[in-house]
Amino acid sequence: MTHDRYGSDVLGGTPTTHHRAPRTSRPQPAERGLVVEDVSTGWVGAVVRVEKSGGQHVVVLEDRAGRTRTFALGPGFWVDGEPVVLTPPVRASAPAAPTRTASGSRAVANAPARVARASRIWVEGKHDAELVEKVWGDDLRVEGIVVELLDGVDNLADALRDFRPGPQRRVGVLVDHLVPGSKETRIVAEATRGVPAGSVLVLGHPYVDVWQAIKPERVGLRAWPTIERGTEWKHGILRELGWPADEQADVARAWQRILRSVRSYADLEPSLLGRVEELIDFVTLD
Repeated sequence: MTHDRYGSDVLGGTPTTHHRAPRTSRPQPAERGLVVEDVSTGWVGAVVRVEKSGGQHVVVLEDRAGRTRTFALGPGFWVDGEPVVLTPPVRASAPAAPTRTASGSRAVANAPARVARASRIWVEGKHDAELVEKVWGDDLRVEGIVVELLDGVDNLADALRDFRPGPQRRVGVLVDHLVPGSKETRIVAEATRGVPAGSVLVLGHPYVDVWQAIKPERVGLRAWPTIERGTEWKHGILRELGWPADEQADVARAWQRILRSVRSYADLEPSLLGRVEELIDFVTLD
Protein backbone atom coordinates (compact mmCIF):
# COMPACT_ATOMS: atom_id res chain seq x y z
CA MET A 1 0.00 0.00 0.00
CA THR A 2 1.32 3.43 -0.94
CA HIS A 3 0.38 6.72 0.58
CA ASP A 4 -0.45 9.65 -1.71
CA ARG A 5 1.16 12.47 0.17
CA TYR A 6 -0.42 15.05 -2.18
CA GLY A 7 -4.01 13.96 -1.63
CA SER A 8 -6.49 12.70 -4.24
CA ASP A 9 -6.87 14.22 -7.71
CA VAL A 10 -10.05 16.28 -7.54
CA LEU A 11 -10.38 16.14 -11.37
CA GLY A 12 -10.19 12.37 -11.61
CA GLY A 13 -12.04 9.38 -10.21
CA THR A 14 -15.64 9.22 -9.15
CA PRO A 15 -17.38 12.60 -8.89
CA THR A 16 -18.27 13.56 -5.34
CA THR A 17 -20.75 16.02 -4.00
CA HIS A 18 -18.21 17.83 -1.84
CA HIS A 19 -14.47 18.32 -1.52
CA ARG A 20 -12.37 17.98 1.63
CA ALA A 21 -10.69 21.22 2.67
CA PRO A 22 -6.92 21.17 2.09
CA ARG A 23 -4.86 20.46 5.17
CA THR A 24 -2.99 23.38 6.67
CA SER A 25 0.72 23.00 7.35
CA ARG A 26 1.57 23.22 11.03
CA PRO A 27 4.82 24.60 12.44
CA GLN A 28 7.28 21.88 13.41
CA PRO A 29 10.61 22.59 15.17
CA ALA A 30 13.40 20.72 13.36
CA GLU A 31 14.65 18.83 16.40
CA ARG A 32 17.59 16.47 15.99
CA GLY A 33 16.42 12.95 15.07
CA LEU A 34 13.04 14.04 13.68
CA VAL A 35 12.21 12.03 10.51
CA VAL A 36 11.17 14.39 7.69
CA GLU A 37 10.17 13.98 4.03
CA ASP A 38 10.92 16.71 1.50
CA VAL A 39 7.84 16.95 -0.73
CA SER A 40 9.57 18.15 -3.89
CA THR A 41 12.24 15.43 -4.01
CA GLY A 42 10.78 12.62 -1.92
CA TRP A 43 13.97 12.55 0.17
CA VAL A 44 13.32 11.07 3.62
CA GLY A 45 15.83 11.53 6.40
CA ALA A 46 16.38 12.34 10.04
CA VAL A 47 17.34 15.84 11.09
CA VAL A 48 21.07 15.98 11.79
CA ARG A 49 21.37 19.69 12.48
CA VAL A 50 20.03 23.13 11.64
CA GLU A 51 22.50 25.82 10.65
CA LYS A 52 22.75 29.12 8.84
CA SER A 53 23.95 29.23 5.25
CA GLY A 54 23.85 32.25 2.96
CA GLY A 55 21.81 34.21 5.46
CA GLN A 56 19.05 31.62 5.84
CA HIS A 57 18.43 28.60 8.01
CA VAL A 58 18.91 25.21 6.42
CA VAL A 59 18.27 21.71 7.71
CA VAL A 60 20.56 18.74 7.07
CA LEU A 61 18.76 15.40 6.66
CA GLU A 62 20.43 11.99 6.76
CA ASP A 63 18.79 8.98 5.12
CA ARG A 64 19.05 5.39 6.30
CA ALA A 65 22.11 4.82 4.10
CA GLY A 66 23.98 7.62 5.88
CA ARG A 67 23.79 10.06 2.98
CA THR A 68 22.97 13.68 3.77
CA ARG A 69 21.23 16.49 1.90
CA THR A 70 20.59 20.08 2.83
CA PHE A 71 17.23 21.86 2.42
CA ALA A 72 16.02 25.36 3.13
CA LEU A 73 13.99 25.53 6.34
CA GLY A 74 10.32 26.39 5.84
CA PRO A 75 7.28 24.82 4.11
CA GLY A 76 7.34 21.81 1.80
CA PHE A 77 7.92 18.98 4.28
CA TRP A 78 5.88 16.14 5.72
CA VAL A 79 6.12 14.56 9.16
CA ASP A 80 4.03 11.47 9.95
CA GLY A 81 1.91 12.04 6.87
CA GLU A 82 1.07 15.64 7.73
CA PRO A 83 2.32 18.80 6.01
CA VAL A 84 4.58 20.94 8.19
CA VAL A 85 6.60 24.13 8.11
CA LEU A 86 10.00 23.37 9.57
CA THR A 87 11.20 25.98 12.03
CA PRO A 88 14.49 26.28 13.96
CA PRO A 89 14.61 24.00 17.00
CA VAL A 90 13.51 25.47 20.30
CA ARG A 91 16.50 26.46 22.35
CA ALA A 92 16.60 25.04 25.84
CA SER A 93 15.84 27.74 28.35
CA ALA A 94 18.65 28.80 30.62
CA PRO A 95 18.67 26.99 33.95
CA ALA A 96 16.99 28.89 36.72
CA ALA A 97 19.33 30.89 38.88
CA PRO A 98 19.97 29.17 42.21
CA THR A 99 17.93 30.55 45.09
CA ARG A 100 20.46 29.47 47.71
CA THR A 101 24.22 29.79 47.95
CA ALA A 102 26.47 26.86 48.83
CA SER A 103 26.28 27.99 52.46
CA GLY A 104 22.48 27.78 52.44
CA SER A 105 21.97 31.55 52.45
CA ARG A 106 19.43 33.21 50.18
CA ALA A 107 21.16 34.00 46.87
CA VAL A 108 21.25 37.65 45.80
CA ALA A 109 20.91 37.75 42.00
CA ASN A 110 23.35 39.91 40.01
CA ALA A 111 24.75 41.53 43.14
CA PRO A 112 28.16 43.13 42.55
CA ALA A 113 30.88 42.43 45.08
CA ARG A 114 30.80 44.98 47.86
CA VAL A 115 33.84 47.17 48.45
CA ALA A 116 35.96 45.37 51.03
CA ARG A 117 35.35 46.26 54.66
CA ALA A 118 38.20 47.07 56.99
CA SER A 119 37.34 43.99 59.06
CA ARG A 120 38.86 40.64 58.10
CA ILE A 121 38.56 36.91 58.62
CA TRP A 122 41.86 35.10 59.15
CA VAL A 123 42.40 31.39 58.63
CA GLU A 124 45.50 29.34 59.30
CA GLY A 125 46.31 28.09 55.82
CA LYS A 126 45.51 27.82 52.14
CA HIS A 127 43.27 24.78 52.46
CA ASP A 128 41.15 26.50 55.12
CA ALA A 129 40.81 29.56 52.86
CA GLU A 130 39.82 27.50 49.81
CA LEU A 131 37.19 25.58 51.77
CA VAL A 132 35.70 28.78 53.16
CA GLU A 133 35.65 30.26 49.65
CA LYS A 134 34.00 27.14 48.21
CA VAL A 135 31.09 27.26 50.66
CA TRP A 136 30.83 30.90 51.79
CA GLY A 137 32.41 32.78 48.88
CA ASP A 138 29.15 34.23 47.53
CA ASP A 139 28.15 35.46 50.98
CA LEU A 140 31.54 37.02 51.65
CA ARG A 141 31.54 38.95 48.37
CA VAL A 142 28.08 40.37 49.08
CA GLU A 143 29.22 41.38 52.57
CA GLY A 144 32.59 42.74 51.44
CA ILE A 145 34.64 40.44 53.69
CA VAL A 146 38.18 39.41 52.72
CA VAL A 147 39.66 36.14 53.98
CA GLU A 148 43.40 36.26 54.65
CA LEU A 149 46.00 33.63 55.56
CA LEU A 150 47.89 33.53 58.83
CA ASP A 151 50.20 30.74 57.68
CA GLY A 152 49.81 29.16 61.10
CA VAL A 153 48.42 30.26 64.43
CA ASP A 154 52.00 30.90 65.63
CA ASN A 155 51.85 34.15 63.64
CA LEU A 156 48.67 35.42 65.30
CA ALA A 157 50.31 37.78 67.80
CA ASP A 158 52.43 39.51 65.16
CA ALA A 159 49.49 39.76 62.76
CA LEU A 160 47.28 41.39 65.39
CA ARG A 161 50.03 43.81 66.31
CA ASP A 162 50.40 44.87 62.67
CA PHE A 163 46.66 45.03 61.99
CA ARG A 164 45.75 47.06 65.09
CA PRO A 165 42.14 45.90 65.44
CA GLY A 166 39.47 48.23 66.81
CA PRO A 167 35.70 48.82 66.80
CA GLN A 168 35.66 49.42 63.02
CA ARG A 169 38.50 47.00 62.24
CA ARG A 170 37.40 43.68 63.66
CA VAL A 171 39.19 40.40 63.13
CA GLY A 172 37.56 36.98 63.18
CA VAL A 173 40.07 34.13 63.43
CA LEU A 174 39.43 30.46 62.61
CA VAL A 175 41.93 28.13 64.31
CA ASP A 176 42.49 24.40 63.85
CA HIS A 177 42.46 22.09 66.88
CA LEU A 178 41.34 24.78 69.33
CA VAL A 179 40.55 22.53 72.29
CA PRO A 180 41.24 22.95 76.04
CA GLY A 181 44.86 22.33 76.92
CA SER A 182 46.15 22.39 73.36
CA LYS A 183 49.14 24.40 72.15
CA GLU A 184 46.78 26.41 69.95
CA THR A 185 44.67 27.46 72.94
CA ARG A 186 47.71 28.77 74.79
CA ILE A 187 48.94 30.70 71.75
CA VAL A 188 45.54 32.34 71.23
CA ALA A 189 45.26 33.37 74.88
CA GLU A 190 48.65 35.06 74.80
CA ALA A 191 48.16 36.70 71.39
CA THR A 192 44.82 38.26 72.27
CA ARG A 193 45.85 39.59 75.67
CA GLY A 194 45.44 43.36 75.63
CA VAL A 195 43.55 43.75 72.32
CA PRO A 196 40.61 46.21 72.44
CA ALA A 197 37.49 44.55 73.81
CA GLY A 198 35.09 43.39 71.12
CA SER A 199 37.60 43.79 68.29
CA VAL A 200 38.86 40.19 67.98
CA LEU A 201 36.97 36.91 68.03
CA VAL A 202 38.93 33.67 67.86
CA LEU A 203 36.97 30.48 67.24
CA GLY A 204 38.11 27.03 66.33
CA HIS A 205 37.11 23.51 65.45
CA PRO A 206 38.35 20.37 67.22
CA TYR A 207 40.05 18.81 64.21
CA VAL A 208 43.78 18.40 63.68
CA ASP A 209 43.32 19.70 60.14
CA VAL A 210 40.46 21.31 58.25
CA TRP A 211 40.28 18.20 56.03
CA GLN A 212 38.51 16.47 58.91
CA ALA A 213 35.77 19.10 58.86
CA ILE A 214 34.59 17.54 55.59
CA LYS A 215 32.31 14.58 56.14
CA PRO A 216 34.38 11.43 55.53
CA GLU A 217 31.71 9.92 53.28
CA ARG A 218 32.63 12.48 50.64
CA VAL A 219 35.99 10.73 50.12
CA GLY A 220 34.72 7.18 50.60
CA LEU A 221 35.54 6.78 54.31
CA ARG A 222 33.29 5.80 57.19
CA ALA A 223 35.43 7.94 59.49
CA TRP A 224 38.68 9.87 59.24
CA PRO A 225 41.41 7.48 60.47
CA THR A 226 43.58 8.20 63.50
CA ILE A 227 47.17 8.88 62.48
CA GLU A 228 49.86 7.80 64.92
CA ARG A 229 51.92 10.47 66.60
CA GLY A 230 55.12 11.30 64.72
CA THR A 231 53.55 10.82 61.27
CA GLU A 232 52.74 13.94 59.27
CA TRP A 233 48.96 13.94 59.39
CA LYS A 234 48.13 14.62 55.73
CA HIS A 235 50.64 12.06 54.45
CA GLY A 236 49.24 9.52 56.87
CA ILE A 237 45.70 10.17 55.65
CA LEU A 238 46.74 9.74 52.01
CA ARG A 239 48.36 6.40 52.79
CA GLU A 240 45.20 5.28 54.56
CA LEU A 241 43.22 6.26 51.45
CA GLY A 242 45.67 4.45 49.18
CA TRP A 243 46.53 7.69 47.36
CA PRO A 244 50.06 8.84 46.40
CA ALA A 245 51.70 10.36 49.47
CA ASP A 246 55.41 10.74 48.80
CA GLU A 247 55.67 14.41 47.86
CA GLN A 248 54.04 17.71 48.73
CA ALA A 249 52.60 17.75 45.20
CA ASP A 250 50.69 14.57 46.13
CA VAL A 251 49.14 16.42 49.06
CA ALA A 252 48.19 19.35 46.82
CA ARG A 253 46.52 17.06 44.25
CA ALA A 254 44.72 15.13 46.97
CA TRP A 255 43.35 18.32 48.50
CA GLN A 256 41.94 19.48 45.17
CA ARG A 257 40.26 16.09 44.80
CA ILE A 258 38.80 16.37 48.31
CA LEU A 259 37.73 19.98 47.76
CA ARG A 260 35.89 19.03 44.57
CA SER A 261 33.84 16.55 46.58
CA VAL A 262 32.36 19.39 48.65
CA ARG A 263 29.10 20.57 47.11
CA SER A 264 27.60 22.70 49.88
CA TYR A 265 27.43 23.25 53.61
CA ALA A 266 25.70 19.87 53.90
CA ASP A 267 29.06 18.17 53.27
CA LEU A 268 30.72 19.86 56.27
CA GLU A 269 30.61 19.01 59.95
CA PRO A 270 28.40 21.26 62.13
CA SER A 271 31.38 22.05 64.36
CA LEU A 272 32.94 24.00 61.47
CA LEU A 273 29.71 25.43 60.04
CA GLY A 274 28.69 27.16 63.25
CA ARG A 275 32.11 28.67 63.83
CA VAL A 276 32.42 30.19 60.35
CA GLU A 277 28.88 31.59 60.46
CA GLU A 278 29.63 33.17 63.85
CA LEU A 279 32.81 34.76 62.54
CA ILE A 280 30.99 36.21 59.52
CA ASP A 281 28.35 37.70 61.80
CA PHE A 282 31.05 39.17 64.03
CA VAL A 283 32.98 40.98 61.29
CA THR A 284 29.83 42.26 59.54
CA LEU A 285 28.23 43.68 62.68
CA ASP A 286 27.62 47.41 62.14
